[in-house]
Amino acid sequence: MRKLATLLLAGTIAVSALGAAAYAANPMVGGAPMYAKKNIIENAVNSKDHTTLVAAVKAAGLVDTLQSAGPFTVFAPTNEAFAALPAGTVEMLLKPENKDKLTKILTCHVIGAKALAADVTKMVKDDGGAHKAKTAGGCELTLKADGGKVTVTDENGNVANVTIADVEQSNGVIHVIDKVLLPKM
Repeated sequence: MRKLATLLLAGTIAVSALGAAAYAANPMVGGAPMYAKKNIIENAVNSKDHTTLVAAVKAAGLVDTLQSAGPFTVFAPTNEAFAALPAGTVEMLLKPENKDKLTKILTCHVIGAKALAADVTKMVKDDGGAHKAKTAGGCELTLKADGGKVTVTDENGNVANVTIADVEQSNGVIHVIDKVLLPKM
């Protein structure tokens, strides 16, 4: 009887561990929990590392779009990534007269499909080392994966590293990146 109880307890622990692995929590982003049941905007506004991105999305009028059903894959640059742009760039882009340019830049960070890091890795492998992806803004990004690390290269050759992957959202996924991707203008 004692052996049966031990086996049942071991089985319960194993099933619990499997369940925990299957329902792993989203990574924290910018010191805030990210909830898979919330949309991209509902989560992004809580990240202290993405206040510039949120301000830019609002200025470009893209809030409703990124709250819609999607699915979207968003490569989300951090405040540090925006700060690395030439001095005055962000301020200039946030002006109403530059809304079209800002919208183009932001939509070049969005793919109209949900692509987790494992999906990207498979596409890269299937395509021989690099996968070209069209963005909502009409840009072409080059995705690469090596040693579990994913990079995104814009049309100008700027390479962004995915620093936090697979932040699941109700309408897609966010991958945090360390550079702003820029379209050819």
